[in-house]
Amino acid sequence: MKRLVILLAVLSLALAAPIMAADGAAIYKSKCATCHGADGAGQTAVGKSMKLRDLRSAEVQKQTDVELTKVIAGGRGKMPAFGKQLTTADVAALVAYIHTLKAK
Repeated sequence: MKRLVILLAVLSLALAAPIMAADGAAIYKSKCATCHGADGAGQTAVGKSMKLRDLRSAEVQKQTDVELTKVIAGGRGKMPAFGKQLTTADVAALVAYIHTLKAK
């Protein structure tokens, strides 16, 4: 019985991950892509003028979920805070999506 519960929990998480990534992608597109670009490189006009970090870089990708959540929710530099515009689940989905933007 215990193994069945663990198996169901693992399957639930595995099935939830793609859903979170899809939501994260939509949130990224609506809230982040204007500055950070569709691929996260920050090579938009705004991104270049603000000298944004490449979200695909090892420097950004090594940040923990907590660190990225703080930046998204609280803002940093000229980046606005999204903590009042996005739910906790939205921010978590966005963090998960950012971790998929690894450099090619």
